[in-house]
Amino acid sequence: MVLLRHLAIAFLIILSLLIGGTLGYKFIEGWSLLDSLYMTVITITTVGYGEVYHLSRQGRIFTVFLILFSFGMMAYIVGNISQTIIAGQLRKILGRRKLEKRVKKLKNHFILCGYGRIGSFIAKEFGRENVPFVVIEKDLERIKLIEEDGFPYVEGDATEDETLIRAGVEKAKALIASVRSDADNLYITLSARSLNPNLYILSRADEEGAERKLLSAGANRVVSPYLMGAARMVNAVLRPNVVDFVDLVVQKRHLELQLEEITVEDDTRFRGKPLRESGIRRDLGLIVVAIRKESGEMIFNPSSETLIEKGDILIVLGERKHLEMLEQLVRSAHMLGERVS
Repeated sequence: MVLLRHLAIAFLIILSLLIGGTLGYKFIEGWSLLDSLYMTVITITTVGYGEVYHLSRQGRIFTVFLILFSFGMMAYIVGNISQTIIAGQLRKILGRRKLEKRVKKLKNHFILCGYGRIGSFIAKEFGRENVPFVVIEKDLERIKLIEEDGFPYVEGDATEDETLIRAGVEKAKALIASVRSDADNLYITLSARSLNPNLYILSRADEEGAERKLLSAGANRVVSPYLMGAARMVNAVLRPNVVDFVDLVVQKRHLELQLEEITVEDDTRFRGKPLRESGIRRDLGLIVVAIRKESGEMIFNPSSETLIEKGDILIVLGERKHLEMLEQLVRSAHMLGERVS
């Protein structure tokens, strides 16, 4: 915008010089408008052509002042435009360095490959949840959108190891491969898995048969947006209230009710205790919807006698503030009953 303003000012200055010079020669020398304009142009541009007609004493004085004034205005125009361009380049360089430092500081973060319709939605959800993440994108138009949204990004091809390394793949928590090409998602998965064997990789699959290949390449989970969308549409017709409930607790539009997963660590005090002794329901009013065992077994609606073991992932439903309390208490050295009371 600043550059456009300076260009507009430059245009007005040049136009004013042309009009002023043309009118000056017309009134001083009595020439036609075309001859006066021609003389003004060769005087301002200093091309060195001869005079149209012999100049009078007043005409020569006018020409001297026109040349001096033109040089002054041209210097002003060039200076302003150059300063604007240089300042813009400096801001761009400094902004790039700041962005690189921001990305380098990330640890245990998420890497999002692709900023299309799905990728941009994921990024905005991450932003809402204050999840540390970085986007990898090579399309310049989409990079502009990322900058407008204010998200950290790495410009480059996510299928290349060097780009993944710049995004901090070796110290990342998870990677989402959400570009449109299944082949690219396959390359991303292979590269990311080789660079970080412990990385959790979620990959998008569009074509039939791509899921098996992506899982073989090292993806922990593969999601087909089209199949998920179709299944959701079926459920929205057959079980609309169930879909509304899932949206309520999963999309987190309503802060009073949320679904969260809590991992039981080795130092969790209620590890090895039955669910009824954990105080999760009694003291915090939370509902343990399911427990995913370390073996992968999923126990739905666990009984009060179900043992809580190391590595268990508790799927808990309840109010946000109580879920946050549970997350803190899971890492504490006291039982829930002791802390809440």
